[in-house]
Amino acid sequence: MIKVNHEVPFCLLNASRKFNDYEFCLPHLLDQNEQYKNHFLQAKEDGRYIIMDNSLHELGTAYDTDRLLYWVAELEPDEFIVPDVWENYSKTVVNAREWINIPFPKNTTKVAVIQSNTRATVSVCTQVLKDLGYKKLAYSYGANHYKENNSNLPDYLAKALGRVDAISYLYEHGTLTDQDNVHLLGTACPFEFNFYSKFKFIKTIDTSNPIMAALEGVKYDMYGIHSKPEANMNDYADVEFSKVNLDLIFHNTNMFKKYLNNNL
Repeated sequence: MIKVNHEVPFCLLNASRKFNDYEFCLPHLLDQNEQYKNHFLQAKEDGRYIIMDNSLHELGTAYDTDRLLYWVAELEPDEFIVPDVWENYSKTVVNAREWINIPFPKNTTKVAVIQSNTRATVSVCTQVLKDLGYKKLAYSYGANHYKENNSNLPDYLAKALGRVDAISYLYEHGTLTDQDNVHLLGTACPFEFNFYSKFKFIKTIDTSNPIMAALEGVKYDMYGIHSKPEANMNDYADVEFSKVNLDLIFHNTNMFKKYLNNNL
């Protein structure tokens, strides 16, 4: 069964346990917000499964190396996504070579992100990172090359279907197999997840999409939503609880699970 996390504003951290299968940690927020830090320290104490990101999506570049290493040592997350560089295969591989040799807590799995600006390099990057010894790989949602074969579609839908195409290609050509372990980072369109049920190697997903949609007052229908929410966690991290429609939050997160399980 694929496990899912939806990143939430600070005011919903406790409530998120009702719809999140695991904790997804943005390390820069551990240094910026006491409530956020305490939530993850408590999650660790409670034995919750924790995947720690490197905050590339939120900051534009991966978070400070010294602080990343500090929080890995402090939290000992179950998984840590090593620093990558957006749509840059060569720099991402350089980082991956460096981080694979850094000593980590024995129970923390290092995850490497596939980065590329062409479809061809996706295959190369996947194989190189596997050869380096990474036991789990992650695929981002927003790469521009995902649109190459779907240029007639709206941007959000082209990127969503492009990732489906790319992962399907990797599976059909044996670069990814049923024995692999994959994380999907975000989504441009939640209906994308209807197409992954046949892939046994997809283990975890994180996306704030149903939360951001709810905070914008948008209700998922049977196809999700028809555009990607404008907002992200940077916009809504400090939203007041009184301004959150919890019914809409729970509706969207429940609908997301239906897409994931092909249960519409």
